[in-house]
Amino acid sequence: MKEAFVFPGLKVEIKDTPIPTPGPGQVLIKVVVCGSNPKDFKMSEWFKKMPEMDQGNDIAGYVESVGEGVGQFKAGDRVAALLELFPGGGYAEYAVAKAQATFHLPDKTTFEEGAAIPLAALTAVIGLYAADRLALPQPMAPATSSIPLVIYGGASAVGTYAIQLALRSNIHPIICVAGRAAAHVEQMIDRSKGDTIVDYRKGHDAVVQGLKEALRGQTLSHAFDATCDQNSWINISKVLDPTSGRLTVVLPPKESLADIAQGKEAALYKEVPKSVHQSMTSVWDVFDKQLELGKVFCEYFTKGLEEGWFKAQPQKVCEGGLGGIEGALRKLRDGKASAVKYVFRIADTPGAGSGQ
Repeated sequence: MKEAFVFPGLKVEIKDTPIPTPGPGQVLIKVVVCGSNPKDFKMSEWFKKMPEMDQGNDIAGYVESVGEGVGQFKAGDRVAALLELFPGGGYAEYAVAKAQATFHLPDKTTFEEGAAIPLAALTAVIGLYAADRLALPQPMAPATSSIPLVIYGGASAVGTYAIQLALRSNIHPIICVAGRAAAHVEQMIDRSKGDTIVDYRKGHDAVVQGLKEALRGQTLSHAFDATCDQNSWINISKVLDPTSGRLTVVLPPKESLADIAQGKEAALYKEVPKSVHQSMTSVWDVFDKQLELGKVFCEYFTKGLEEGWFKAQPQKVCEGGLGGIEGALRKLRDGKASAVKYVFRIADTPGAGSGQ
C-alpha cells in the first residue's frame, strides 16, 4: 500500500509498505480520506531528531476487518477514527485504529467531513468535560444556570467543536475570541443567550477589555485556550477569576518541549496565577485515562451527525492525495489556514490501489 512519511524539515515521501493487521480491540480501515492537523508539522519542527514517520491521525473510510473482541463494527461499515499519536499511520491506504476511538458515519456524512472530526473534536471533549480539565456539565446533563465560557480560537478546529458541544451542554454565555474567520463562529453561537465574539486583531488590551465587557459583571471560572498563540493565555489570565478559575490549553509552553521529548510532564504557563487550575488538554487521554469519556462521545458524534446539530469543520481537499500533504503542512505552518481542515483523498494518490 502507499503510505506517506513526514521527515524533519517537512519533506514528505510516499513509500510502499505492508497492509497492517488488526490486533485485539482494533479495526482495520480502508482509508478513503485522511486529514491533517497542526501537530503534524509541529512534531517535526519541535523534535528535530525525530525519525521520519507517518503523522496521520484522522481517517475516514470503510471497515476492512476487525480484531478479536470487536463487536460494534463489521466489514463494510462507514467509519471515522482517531489513531494513536505513535505510530500514527493515517497517511496511508489502510490503517489500524482502536475500536474505542472509532465511530460510525451516517450515510449523509461525507468521508471528507469524517476525516475532519476525530482529533479536534475529541480534544474539545477532553478539555470541556474531563474532571481534571474544565469539568463542565455534559450534554447528557446540561447546565441549568449561566456558566460563562471563554473559547480563545473559536474558529480553529478545536474551537469549532468546543462551541458546538458547549451549546449542547447549555453553557452560556460563550465568549469566543476570533479574527478573520469570525463569520464562521457567528454561524454557531447564540446571541440571544449572551454569546459573543471578541476580535483579537484589535490588540491585547482591546481583547481583555472585550472579554470583561462580554461577561457583564459575571465571574469567569472556565476558559479553553484552543490556540496558545499571541499571548492568548496571558489575556485570559487577566480576566479569569484567580480563585475559582480553570484554564485548559491545547499546547504546552515552548520551553517545556525538551522535557516532553524526555517523557517528562509538560510545564505550565508561568504567567498564569498559580491559584488558577491550569491543565493541558491532551487528546491522547482517550486511549487510557479518559477511555470511557472518549467512547461515550464517539457514539455521541454519530448521533449529532445523524441529527444534524454536529457539523464538521469546513474542509479543503488537497490535490494529489497523499502527494498533497507536504504543501498542506507548509500552509498550516505558515498560518495560511483559517477555519478550514486540509484533507486528502487516497484515490488521488499516484499508484494507489495497485495492491503493493
